[in-house]
Amino acid sequence: MSEYVEASVSKIGIDQSRGTGIMILQTSDHHEVPMTSFSQEVSEFIRRFSNGDRTSIPTVYKLIEELAEANMLYLENVEVYSLGGIMRANIHFRGRGRDKDLTLKHYRASDAIALAVYYDATIMVHKDLIVDQVGSS
Repeated sequence: MSEYVEASVSKIGIDQSRGTGIMILQTSDHHEVPMTSFSQEVSEFIRRFSNGDRTSIPTVYKLIEELAEANMLYLENVEVYSLGGIMRANIHFRGRGRDKDLTLKHYRASDAIALAVYYDATIMVHKDLIVDQVGSS
């Protein structure tokens, strides 16, 4: 059985008191994974991408896109987990027409989620990150 479950961005915003991004990922069975303390800029990218706005992307995301296309790779999924109390993600690319897949390990979870939302890739969260909602059974 997998240690990861599929999730999607259910809420995205900015914590005005701290000046950081905040996000809630939700699993299909309505469990939540809260994320805080990432950049406002990435929060805004995720919000835009979630609303279908793909008119412009940050340079670093464009770089990843060009490298993937040049190597016939597509973004399959991201796996979000905690490493030493910090949210990280492994970014999994699948090769097209070739044997080689690529996994980028231990990247910032917020950037990985932004890429997943932009490319409609699957977001997977480690079960240890799931927070039961108050009043749920």
